[in-house]
Parts: sequence; C-alpha cells; structure tokens
Amino acid sequence: MRMGIGEILVILVVVLLIFGANKIPQLGDALGKGIRNFKKATKEDDAIDVTPKPDAAQRGQIPSGAATGSTASQARSDRKA
Repeated sequence: MRMGIGEILVILVVVLLIFGANKIPQLGDALGKGIRNFKKATKEDDAIDVTPKPDAAQRGQIPSGAATGSTASQARSDRKA
C-alpha cells in the first residue's frame, strides 16, 4: 500500500489548513532540532563525571578577603570601630 502523489498533496493541503503558512517553517525547525538532539543523545557517552572540581578560592581566582565573606560595607564598619 503505497501513497501516490495525490494522497501526499491532500495531506500537505490539510496540514497547511490546520497550521497555517506561518507556522509550517517553525514546525519544521522544531522537528529538525528535536531529531538533532535525539541523535546527539544516542551517540553521547552515558558516563557521568563525578570528579570534584576545585572551588575558586583554591584556584586563586578570588582574593582572600572575598573568599572569607568580607564585603566593602564590613570593611568600612571595621574601620569605624
């Protein structure tokens, strides 16, 4: 049971009437993204990386005053006291 050109045209006309001409490109884009994400998900490795990452204070990216929770307002109040 194969579909001929007539049946395909009828289906396309019904889809056009239901969704409208403006929505069809959006539907195609969404369908393409969904297929792309599905293929990507099936090819990716299922292993989860559980190694701990060093926090910013250990890497030396945050100044030592900021790592202890010191703020500018706390520094001003410390100067006044």
